[in-house]
Parts: sequence; C-alpha cells; structure tokens
Amino acid sequence: MKNHLINNHSDKLLIFFTGWGCDEYEFEHLKANSDVLLLYDYLDLNLDFDFSKYQQFDLIAFSAGVFVASIIDFDFKINKKIALSGNPYLFDETLGLSKKIQDILCNITEDTADDFARNYLIQTEDEWKIFHHSKRTLDSCRREFDSLKKLYKEHYKNIKDIYDYAFIGDSDKLFAPSVQKEFYGKKLNIVKNARHNFFFRINSYEQILNRLIK
Repeated sequence: MKNHLINNHSDKLLIFFTGWGCDEYEFEHLKANSDVLLLYDYLDLNLDFDFSKYQQFDLIAFSAGVFVASIIDFDFKINKKIALSGNPYLFDETLGLSKKIQDILCNITEDTADDFARNYLIQTEDEWKIFHHSKRTLDSCRREFDSLKKLYKEHYKNIKDIYDYAFIGDSDKLFAPSVQKEFYGKKLNIVKNARHNFFFRINSYEQILNRLIK
C-alpha cells in the first residue's frame, strides 16, 4: 500500500485507511491537529512507515479501508477506531458489497466514471460541485480492486471488528444501511440525506473522531 504523511509536527498520529480508488488529494480539504498518515492503493499489506516517534494513535477507515485496517496488526495501542461507509466483510454478498455492486465496480469505464460517482457516491448536484476527485487512473483502480479481492480471500479468517463507532449514509447504495445497522448495532451512527461519500460535510479529522458528522 502507498502512504502520504501530513506533517503537523505532532507526537499524535491519525492513521487513515482511505477507500478503493482514493488518494491523498480527495481529502486535502480536511484539517488536522495531529499528524495524519493516509493509506491507499492496496496492492499489498506492506506498511512502510516509522511509527516510533508518536505517543498517541487514532484510526479512521473509509469504505474498502475498513476491511484492510481490520486485518492489520499494530504493535501499539490505538485509542479511537472509527469506520466510515462500510464494514470489515467487504466482499461478503450479504454484509458487504453485493454481487450486483461488485459487477458495477468492475465495469466502470472512463465514460461511466462520473455517472457512477453521481449515482452512488454523492446525493445532489450541489455536492458534485464540491466533490473531491482522486487523481488515480482507472487502470490503477482496477488493479487495486483485483488485489482487494485477493487479499480478502487470503485473510478472511483474520478479519476482526475492531471499531468503536461507525457511520453510514442513510442512502448509501454500496453498503446497505439496514445491514450495517444489524452488523454494528448501537455503534452505528446514521448520516441523514447522504450516500457513500459524505466528506464534503466534514472540515477536519477531529470532527470525525468526535463523532460530529451531521
């Protein structure tokens, strides 16, 4: 996997597992008091980063990153662990992505990418105007999707529900909100009038950690 560090010269680190197809540019509007390590492009589970300078850790995972974070073993304590728009069982056709949704994701083209984002990731045209786009190529995203399926198969037995809290948009069309409610129970927070991506409503990482997403 790739990583990008936002260095705020802090002894606290927020580890952020982003979603499929994501990169650091999608989240550059988010402010942080701590340092932030963004992780993306999950072609493997190699996390080449020196954590030794940090005294405190928090973790946020988004979409496919919810699965990836669940199979990583850290040798330090993480204070808060929050899942956004997904659960660890990414390719389970009941708990995670249905066969229909998996087929849609596999068949996105340059011509249909914007339509997919409008129909599945965001709710309104006003949101589209402020939607933060990844700069990755479609070929890169396809390779990552194949890798995620392989990693899921290889590490299925190691999946754990590590999360203290979770958020899901009430109109999420990738992960069914009713299923996530059954999976997470009282840990789940519903974001009203939102689909899969609701980062346009968030100004900072602290807003997520403090569960202030509205």
